[in-house]
Amino acid sequence: MSTGLLEGSSTTETPPAPATVGRRPRLPMGDREVLWLYLLTRLALWLLAYCARWLFPANGGATSPAPLLSPFERWDWNHYLDIARDGYFPGRSGPWQATWDHREAFFPGFPLTLRAVHLVVPNWTAAGLLVSFLAGGVAVLSLARIARAQLPGREDDPGHRAVLFLLLSPCAVFLALGYTEALFLALALPAWLAAQRQDWSLASTLAALAVTVRASGLFLVAAIALHFALSRRAAATPDRWRGLAWLALPALPVYVHCWYLHSHTGDWSAWVHAQERGWHREFHSPWEAWSNTWQTAFDHGQSISFAAAFQAELLAMLAGLAVLVVLLMKRRWAESLYIALNLWALGTSYWYMSVPRATLLWWPLWILLAERCRSGSRLPSAYLALVAPLSTVFALTFLSGRWIG
Repeated sequence: MSTGLLEGSSTTETPPAPATVGRRPRLPMGDREVLWLYLLTRLALWLLAYCARWLFPANGGATSPAPLLSPFERWDWNHYLDIARDGYFPGRSGPWQATWDHREAFFPGFPLTLRAVHLVVPNWTAAGLLVSFLAGGVAVLSLARIARAQLPGREDDPGHRAVLFLLLSPCAVFLALGYTEALFLALALPAWLAAQRQDWSLASTLAALAVTVRASGLFLVAAIALHFALSRRAAATPDRWRGLAWLALPALPVYVHCWYLHSHTGDWSAWVHAQERGWHREFHSPWEAWSNTWQTAFDHGQSISFAAAFQAELLAMLAGLAVLVVLLMKRRWAESLYIALNLWALGTSYWYMSVPRATLLWWPLWILLAERCRSGSRLPSAYLALVAPLSTVFALTFLSGRWIG
């Protein structure tokens, strides 16, 4: 064999391609950075929970801290636990009893998920934390992808920015608890992402599941329906209204839940009336709700912690109104509708309640903040310097049981 032939074969031979069969696809770098940020903030919250047990014992003379998971067993968690463990009407009890806890005000999605996970995780609190931990990871990835889709061509990663603003927001502690926020976002944000891609079957299915978790899912359904109408109206194809029937799917879980409550209480609006009896969510005009909240926050007739909570309610409502105005100016009609319905529901009860918590569900807020972060922007630094300390104080106050609930 000639040397030239040997040299020729050595220079023209193509090296074998690396084996890819069986190799799991890796997440893009941006998504991995988002998950890393998520894990760091979870670690910080768990560290705060550990410190709360030692620094703020329930009994000032205690010589040992409270149980490890006790900081996560606060307020609404007990309602979800009771529903998951005992059902809505255990032992034929119900709203006809004077001592009733009005648990039918809570939707069944999270308790059902909790009960399912409890089959594998024996401790109820640990099961709830696991649900929120996994759901929160899905939520932040979805938020990052929505931000990147809406803000393409940016030198920085708008998805990372949006997630940063969410995870360091004052009420972000609720994403780590056995509460509904993380699970709702894990369904609602992929639903919105699917709607942006005009995958109406997936968007409607996920929205239907989100409705089972929180009433806010109804506002998501309205936003997706408006987005469908606007996008289909602009299309010129004969089949432009294909997918319309899917938008009726989210009505099914609402009907099933109302039917179930009616079969036990005789009331088709049992969950609405439970909120009215238990949390004063009967209808009042927006100006009445503002006036009642303002008086509670500033008339010096309440405890300091109670007044501070209602001051936070007012600030959150103003922030929501500002977000709505900006969205309307940008002609983001579907997102505007979602925020407007949230504000209407929260702003028409006797007084404002849980508005700061609801900001976690306002994904347009976090994307708007990311949009403001151009190259060299000082907004992230200002946010970290001003908001992050407030978030730490709130989380520690809540985990220690010092918050009013």
